[in-house]
Amino acid sequence: MEPVAGRRWQKVLYERQPFPDNYVDQRFLEELQKNVHARQYRYQAVVFQSGVVAQQLCSVCVFVVTWWYMDAGMLSPQGLFVAALVSSLLGYVLFDAVDGGAGRWESGRTRWADLKSTLVFTAFTYGFSPVLKTLTESISTDTIYAMSALMLLGHLIFFDYGANAAIVSSTLSLNMAIFASVCLASRLPRSLHAFVMVTFAMQIFALWPMLQKKLKALTPRCYVGVTVLFALAALVGLATISTVGAVLFTSLLLAVCGLCPYCLIRLQLLKDNIHGPWDEAEIKEDLSRFLM
Repeated sequence: MEPVAGRRWQKVLYERQPFPDNYVDQRFLEELQKNVHARQYRYQAVVFQSGVVAQQLCSVCVFVVTWWYMDAGMLSPQGLFVAALVSSLLGYVLFDAVDGGAGRWESGRTRWADLKSTLVFTAFTYGFSPVLKTLTESISTDTIYAMSALMLLGHLIFFDYGANAAIVSSTLSLNMAIFASVCLASRLPRSLHAFVMVTFAMQIFALWPMLQKKLKALTPRCYVGVTVLFALAALVGLATISTVGAVLFTSLLLAVCGLCPYCLIRLQLLKDNIHGPWDEAEIKEDLSRFLM
């Protein structure tokens, strides 16, 4: 069917027109739009946001290095417990000092409640440490190491980096990290080692990210400084065990904080999403009244 002279094509479906079904006129592309919802990123902002990923990578690195020192007998459980206790107290004070206690006032949680929770967790962990020590005696060491590596990898995958995605699960991420710490703690010499290791895992995988999140939101410069110092500490600790591992880990951090943001910025220039009259209709009216 050929277009009829003098008859103007209309974009309607309820009227019969002397045009083919796939016919469009020259006005069809006038409503073409490109990259309507595309976000523009700045390199410095992307690097700043990637610090969360670097923080978790360093947390896993510090945890593994600490476990290796304890397993080799180069770090006593008493020394680690005292260091973790002092750092926890400093972090607790800093957590309230950053916002002047506003967050505690809004939540309504008292310091006495925090103290009770800490004492209960410490008492239960210490009481069950002999069980944790013998929990995986029937499992081979290679299997324990493999499970621990998979659990720590899952912790990094499901951790809440601030993205609104379905894969994010803070609870699952923390549980996988604690499971990995229990598996590794069961290979340490004594039950006291297992108790200190699980306690340290809770501090670095649960409490440390909370402090970092508040520092990032309220004091960005302090957050950047703490991130750099934490990364340097992780690299120095890893270098004492393996120089090759330290070089590879440094390359990983540089790729996460430098190369990946650069690639994201460059790929944004190649984005070419088109929008026009061919898109599916979107109902923007509130239809909740029809649900009654």
